[in-house]
Amino acid sequence: MKANPLEIPITDNHIHIDPINGIGPIKVAKQFYNVGGRVMIIPNKPSWTFGEPFNFKKAMDLVIEYAEDINKNTKVKAFPIVGVHPAEFSRLIESGKSFEESFKIVRKALAYGKELVLEKKAFGIGEIGRPHYDVSDEEMKYQNKILKYGLELAREIDCPVQLHTESATEIEFKEFASFADSIKFNKKKLIKHFSGPYITKDENFGITPSVMSGKENIKIAISKGDNFLMETDYLDDLSRPGAVLGLKTVPKRTLDYIKKGIFTEEDAFKIHKENIEHIYSIDLD
Repeated sequence: MKANPLEIPITDNHIHIDPINGIGPIKVAKQFYNVGGRVMIIPNKPSWTFGEPFNFKKAMDLVIEYAEDINKNTKVKAFPIVGVHPAEFSRLIESGKSFEESFKIVRKALAYGKELVLEKKAFGIGEIGRPHYDVSDEEMKYQNKILKYGLELAREIDCPVQLHTESATEIEFKEFASFADSIKFNKKKLIKHFSGPYITKDENFGITPSVMSGKENIKIAISKGDNFLMETDYLDDLSRPGAVLGLKTVPKRTLDYIKKGIFTEEDAFKIHKENIEHIYSIDLD
């Protein structure tokens, strides 16, 4: 018998696929399924990972292809999201392009991503945002412009956005919420990827935290409420096995915490089904 006898649609909200540098879609999905995983939200990897720097269209097309492969050949449901990682903008600058030229290139790529969501080939925009490393004030200004542009595109089509940013505290959550409020973007659909357990509204200001699923993080998160998602940020990179967290972490953590009474079944269904369905406008039945 497979794990997950309760048939909770256990969802990893941020998990990568990479058949070039990793084990690829089918192996990832089968290993995930065998420990109880049922749903994966998959952002495209950066363009340099497949050897074609700045080919953002191909990066987005590939993640859609990988998700289709999973959906056709495994029992896991895969939902791709598409975006331009903040490090791509940094690399454009490093390649000699101006800030304005780089901004136009990224903006064009995100507009393509919007079309993929409209065509229901993708289910959100992400990961976008700003770097988790130090950059100049001028670059940060443009990174914020990209973040805001992505939010505007998402508002136009009412789709979620996954944010990649520096390590966020309440200060950053408040800042991101203000970006959303300024254009009347639905903050519930603004997801802070790689989040700590900032679960209450006075911590996250209405943004949805996608909590890194280490043991203590999730214990703290569920002690405050069930208004969060779970993720690993698994990289599928054979040179970094198990990074950031292993692909089996979310299902194993969820089922273990149900067994130990840390989660109720209702908690698990809320986190993995109701929250996911509401944010991504998908049906997991």
